[in-house]
Amino acid sequence: MDADALFAVLQETLPGVHTERVPSVDLQTSVYVRREDLPAVARTLRAALEFTLLAELTAVDFWPREPRFEVVYLLVSIERRLRLRLKVRLDGQAARIATVSDIWPSANWLEREVWDLFGIEFERHPDPRRLLMPEDWEGFPLRKDYPVQINAKVRTSEPMQMTEEEFRANVQKDRLARG
Repeated sequence: MDADALFAVLQETLPGVHTERVPSVDLQTSVYVRREDLPAVARTLRAALEFTLLAELTAVDFWPREPRFEVVYLLVSIERRLRLRLKVRLDGQAARIATVSDIWPSANWLEREVWDLFGIEFERHPDPRRLLMPEDWEGFPLRKDYPVQINAKVRTSEPMQMTEEEFRANVQKDRLARG
């Protein structure tokens, strides 16, 4: 099934849901859906079109543009041999979206990762703890407005933790071991 046929099937299967086709350079079908339509769309894609695998979930920050964020779901239907890139736009001030971890269990950790790095909240997520950053970390490092300037003294060299004699002995020992 090509991208045009898949998009037509999506529109037939999801009546009343606004879908917008996205031009794509890799010929993978890409579709925008509204934030409020995501749970229904996800359930339909899983049940009716057999998109049983959520291969990846990530986000993109387009700061200072609004809508600021896009959440991107890469879905795979193994039975039908199809791939779909599902995108949802989110405003910077309302960066929250419903969880799909009840539909695709693999979304659990992926949503935690997106929250941890972008600050996008997944409503009704079963375990909304930080995953990659320490619990006391402030901010979200993959946001474009995250401060990356660190005022630290530049180190050009560091002292070795062993003497020159110890270093020579280690090199000699290594040479003998290699033959």
